[in-house]
Amino acid sequence: MVFTPKRSRVKLFAVAVGVPLVLVNAYFPQMIVPVAGLLFMGFALYFLWCYQDINTVISEVGLLTLGWVYIPILLSPLVLLHKLEHGSLWVLLVLIMTMMCDSCAYFVGTAFGKHRLYPAISPKKSIEGAIGGLLGSVLTALAAHLWLLPQSSWIDCLIVGILAGSIGQLGDLFESMIKRYANIKDSGTIFPGHGGMLDRIDSLLFSFPAVYAYLYFTSGTFH
Repeated sequence: MVFTPKRSRVKLFAVAVGVPLVLVNAYFPQMIVPVAGLLFMGFALYFLWCYQDINTVISEVGLLTLGWVYIPILLSPLVLLHKLEHGSLWVLLVLIMTMMCDSCAYFVGTAFGKHRLYPAISPKKSIEGAIGGLLGSVLTALAAHLWLLPQSSWIDCLIVGILAGSIGQLGDLFESMIKRYANIKDSGTIFPGHGGMLDRIDSLLFSFPAVYAYLYFTSGTFH
């Protein structure tokens, strides 16, 4: 999204490194720091010796690093969440909450939206829609206590619903900010009419780490 077509080699290398980062962070988290450090040094040497435009090199290094943090690192908690007790159910709940949040935000915003949430980034989103999305996520989480995760507590489901409904929407705004920077409408063409693959998971990239962190620190796994 942020690199021009002329930077196809850097884009290819970035993707080739990003995929292993997801696997390392998900299955060998103790190795993520040295692995990521070595990979970054490798790209630093590439930019140092092969890059011609000295006026933009630092900004492009920053964009490349952002890509590694944004998608590989934030996507890894999906696997880590699945490893927790009843993890598959929590993953399913995050997916359902995110879909409900998006749907409720759209319908409430369409019907009642009058106050723009962040017009500089997403002109169509409204404060009313954001509140509707948050309520949709919370109600879904509370309902899950009855039919999906009865072994969980009301307070856990409430907090998870708030996290997914609020932080997830911030993930949507963050991806919109990147598209504004890149001056593009859609992040890709895999899903025509839906904005691209990244548009389908932008909320999840923020929701999964938030929900995983809460459950990890409150489940007794952390010592």
